[in-house]
Amino acid sequence: MLGSTHGTLTTDFRARVVACGEEPRAAVHSRASIAPEGDLDVSGRPLHAPVPDLDRFFRPESVAVIGASDTEGRPNTGITRQLIAWAERVGARLHPVHPTRASVFGRACSPSVAALPEQVDLAVLLVGDPLPVIEELAQAKVRFAVAFASGFAETGEKGAAAQARLAAAVERSGLRLLGPNTNLNAFEEFRDDLEGPAIALITQSGHQGRPVYTLQELGVRLSHWAPTGNEADLETADFIAYFSQRPEVGAIACYMEGLKDGRSFLLAADRAARAGVPVVAVKVGRTEAGARTAASHTGKLTGADEVVDAAMRQFGVIRVDGLDELQDTAALLARARTPQAEGVVVYSISGGTGAHFADLATGAGLRLPELSAAKQAELHTWIPDYLNVANPVDNGGHPVGDWRGRKIIDAILADPAVGVLICPITGPFPPMSDRLAQDLVDAAEATDKLVCVVWGSPVGTEDAYRTTLLGSSRVATFRTFGNCITAVRAYLDHHRFAASYRSPFDEAPRTPSPSFRKAQALMRPGHQLSEHAAKQLLRAYGIRVPREQLVTSAAAAVRAAGLVGYPVVMKASGAHLAHKTELGLVKVGLTSASQVRDAYRELTDIARYEDVGLDGILVCQMVERGVEMMVGVTRDPLFGPTVTVGLGGVLVEVLHDAAVRVPPFGEEQARDMLGELRGRALLEGVRGGPPVDVDALVEVVLRVQRMALELGDDLAELDINPLMVLGRGQGAVALDALAVCR
Repeated sequence: MLGSTHGTLTTDFRARVVACGEEPRAAVHSRASIAPEGDLDVSGRPLHAPVPDLDRFFRPESVAVIGASDTEGRPNTGITRQLIAWAERVGARLHPVHPTRASVFGRACSPSVAALPEQVDLAVLLVGDPLPVIEELAQAKVRFAVAFASGFAETGEKGAAAQARLAAAVERSGLRLLGPNTNLNAFEEFRDDLEGPAIALITQSGHQGRPVYTLQELGVRLSHWAPTGNEADLETADFIAYFSQRPEVGAIACYMEGLKDGRSFLLAADRAARAGVPVVAVKVGRTEAGARTAASHTGKLTGADEVVDAAMRQFGVIRVDGLDELQDTAALLARARTPQAEGVVVYSISGGTGAHFADLATGAGLRLPELSAAKQAELHTWIPDYLNVANPVDNGGHPVGDWRGRKIIDAILADPAVGVLICPITGPFPPMSDRLAQDLVDAAEATDKLVCVVWGSPVGTEDAYRTTLLGSSRVATFRTFGNCITAVRAYLDHHRFAASYRSPFDEAPRTPSPSFRKAQALMRPGHQLSEHAAKQLLRAYGIRVPREQLVTSAAAAVRAAGLVGYPVVMKASGAHLAHKTELGLVKVGLTSASQVRDAYRELTDIARYEDVGLDGILVCQMVERGVEMMVGVTRDPLFGPTVTVGLGGVLVEVLHDAAVRVPPFGEEQARDMLGELRGRALLEGVRGGPPVDVDALVEVVLRVQRMALELGDDLAELDINPLMVLGRGQGAVALDALAVCR
């Protein structure tokens, strides 16, 4: 029986480990992710990203419009007209630039950037090819530029090459560029008569941001819109980092078609999480499997979108599917106050409506606590005894002629277990629905608790909706059950996450551990390691493996079995041997010398028949039964190394029950990974079986993460399967391992 190994790594992870003398490996990242010198993790990736100062982009003092026009019918004319109006709104001086025009819309026109009468903060490029202008802008010390031109990376290889040249020129210039292939959304007119926290909007496709922008017509404040386009320079991460520091921003809404740099995105999301600013995102591409060739189970389990999804969840980014969900969830998170409790009460004028909503809400994970007997008795003061008020609360018809309706709502909100009251109104029913809406608004104005209304009328022109509900910034109003539930769940999840968030970048290792030198000696670039070599890699990082010996003769196998101790397992070991069980190259439960000799001959005969190259036969300790898990590493093209844990054994790819995280992460995230597994009950003991050593499993995950960080991109794949997790306090043993070097 093997002893437990847990209890050491979490301390090791949180403390900086003594360096072995190796210099951190360099890594290539976008400019937004460049960290101060020396502030890199052990893999050479940045741990901090500077927040770009975009104040003069959104509120410039002076603007140049390159290619300005006032010729009617020309596209540039409409854009110039809109920019002039925008500059007047923000108080900026606008300078048209055109080589052949003396004036544009009555404004003196400069023939070139060099001839501008002052240094400008922002240059808007209305030219087909922005590349030649970049150097002129740099010489004029322009801080920001916007390129509307298309025909770049969105068009294919040729366009991508042109965009790369543009990005390189911008990098050399020192200015910051929005675009190319962007639009005028940054220069829209935002209402300044709305109060309260605002939504800041980021979109890669301008049209996809329209539903959020039009929230202003429903009384929701919008402060900024960043249409990032192709992101040759400024990217979504830059704007998340900037908006999360703005005092007026209550939530950030994003529409993303792709991520430019995974680490930049995580660093920006980390800044938002530290600041407690919620980020809500639509990220397209859920159905793309992320084609990859993988020898390991791990590589086959985790598609590209699963990594994006996990990374967002890890840093508190709330991912939604529809633009309607984006607008409703962002609006609620921007304006709602911190919840005082997580209990949700459904209040309705119909028992059927309440039951329907309660089913959907409970199925989505919201907690609908049964109200106390005392609270139910209080509610029955105003609601007939035959109606159910346990939760949902059925009022049988909201009182219209007196004060009882407000009393009911106030009594529910006064319950300390209640943090959210939701009232689904499936259709207008004047005067009852009118009075109900007013009572809900009045109650919401008098409490810090969240009051939500679902106004189900397809018309949406009723005064109770347009005037009463939308006229209040304290009531969150929705049009569908689903959007309300999605937003409320995100609201509770966000505040729970923010209250306990600790940045993993603060605790990430910056110097190699003593294990790193041992591991380096075992790596074989471009090759898959044998099981024996892969297990040596695990040993280097303190991960337990069975007692075993590699032998090359039947006689040596018998001697090894005596040393290891019967019963034994015998397995073929070779550098390119991935799935031994399918080929019959594993023999289990051998109890005598004769069985060992026979097994040796049979394994070597099968290997010759299958034309499998071997470095020998492993004679291994037989480990007692536990729960078979798998832990692995794959390399994601956006995020770099990722760590996966899931149910293991021969059915790993059939069950497909796994969770993934992007390093760095701490012990809490490792435990959360186990909580995401459908088969997590196996770890707790089923059918009378004892619980297993979850602490040891968590430690293996963290040790594998350390390996992934230190070996970085040199380790293409690692697959520990099965990892036998034994009974509580008895540890975990890696029975098999596969490692592929880049």
